[in-house]
Amino acid sequence: MSEKFVHKYSIHSADQLAAAERSIETVNREGIEIVRLVWPDQHGLLRGKALTKAAYLAALESGIEITMAPFFFDPANAIVFNPFTPDGGFSVPGLGGSPNVKMVPDPGTFRVLPWAEKTAAVFCDLYMRDGQPFPLAPRTILKQTLSELARNGYTMISGVEMEWYLTRVVDDGLGKGSLGAPGSPADPPVVAPVARGYNYLLVDHLDEIDEVLRPIRRAVEQMGLPLRSIDDEWAPSQVETTFDVLEGLAAADSAALFRMATKQIAKRQGYLASFMCTPAIAGFYASGWHLHTSVADASTGRNLMVPTDSAPLSELGRHYVGGTLAHGVEASAFTTPTVNGYRRRRPYSLAPDRLTWGYDNRAAMMRVISAPNDPASHVENRVGDSAANPYLYIAAQAAAGHDGIVNRIDPGPISEDPYGTDVERLPVTLADAVNALEASTFYRKAFGDAFVDYLVAMKRSEVARYEAWLAEHPDPDTYVNGVTDWEHREYFENF
Repeated sequence: MSEKFVHKYSIHSADQLAAAERSIETVNREGIEIVRLVWPDQHGLLRGKALTKAAYLAALESGIEITMAPFFFDPANAIVFNPFTPDGGFSVPGLGGSPNVKMVPDPGTFRVLPWAEKTAAVFCDLYMRDGQPFPLAPRTILKQTLSELARNGYTMISGVEMEWYLTRVVDDGLGKGSLGAPGSPADPPVVAPVARGYNYLLVDHLDEIDEVLRPIRRAVEQMGLPLRSIDDEWAPSQVETTFDVLEGLAAADSAALFRMATKQIAKRQGYLASFMCTPAIAGFYASGWHLHTSVADASTGRNLMVPTDSAPLSELGRHYVGGTLAHGVEASAFTTPTVNGYRRRRPYSLAPDRLTWGYDNRAAMMRVISAPNDPASHVENRVGDSAANPYLYIAAQAAAGHDGIVNRIDPGPISEDPYGTDVERLPVTLADAVNALEASTFYRKAFGDAFVDYLVAMKRSEVARYEAWLAEHPDPDTYVNGVTDWEHREYFENF
């Protein structure tokens, strides 16, 4: 009898094997009928298969084969690479002809889904047939990046603060509009806002949508995600959700799971939740994703960024910031991976437009939140697009910050006027960001040439389709909220 895939290649640790047994107990105790095996694709969207109980039990030992075809697609499912060339266009041996890969559950992520009857979900990692991690998988990229930190005795701690929009579906458009085609998204539903007027932290706005938020909140808490707050954000229908800190991989999984839960639960109630940065809806404003991070001692858990005097951060913390600033331009394709996300990058808009750090200053890219001997001292990166891929966003920050620590990169003087500081600007378009990533020797070393070249090709497909649309629709007076119809179709429902 042949050896099972997971055991043959020693994929699961002792902790994961114990978690697998606990997941089986939960399946039996809760009468779970379907387990959704999911993995994050290159855009941060969750893909996978719904397995029966018997199939899930088998996958814990053998994995399950799944096509790698989604890795050929840009966000609109345009086919970017020719799968029937010898290497599939990826410069990775063994990927010609769109072969299957192995999807292996990470059983520690198993959770019952409160909104779906007798259904659970588990995150998976992808592997080649020889047991090697699939090199284009974002979850693999993050795990490898965090392993580099661990080798030097560090752990990445992350807190998620994410803004999003809640809208009510007025007309789903099915049967009337386009259903889409590869490279051409379907017509999105017609929606209405759920609130009016610009406010901030207005409790009345929260109460207006409480019946919609309540099942989302309960599901998130029942799944064990460390929810801290749900806030009324600045624009009408805009919501902010914050989570307590988690280790880097768990934080990325939680962000992905939260977005999935929010969108699915809202849609079941006749609403559409969108993590698109700026929808083409009159009166809406840009949403961001602020990523709070610190570095801890891997053996003791002690926060290594805590200042002991009047300095904003410890010496290690300063170097961490130095790394994130030094690589901020080339990281832009990871922190802000959509055409639409660059609409945030305006001066005096509460979003950064240049490489600055500041003490409790929301205009800076890296906002320091600290006090002497305060174990919660950390930094907040305010550059992120609300639609960013959690795995690549966190990986890009971990790699850059780690480089700053290892090479003792100086962040320069802290800025009192971030929008007026004469330093390098962040890219203002996705095209510029992609060019910076392509030229990045740092991320090529950190993530590998094959992955960087792959992501550059993906993003250039997206940019090329956008620029072609602009050439045919050059009149900005036809845009809604200053946002093109192309962007709304591309991102609003998808993200």
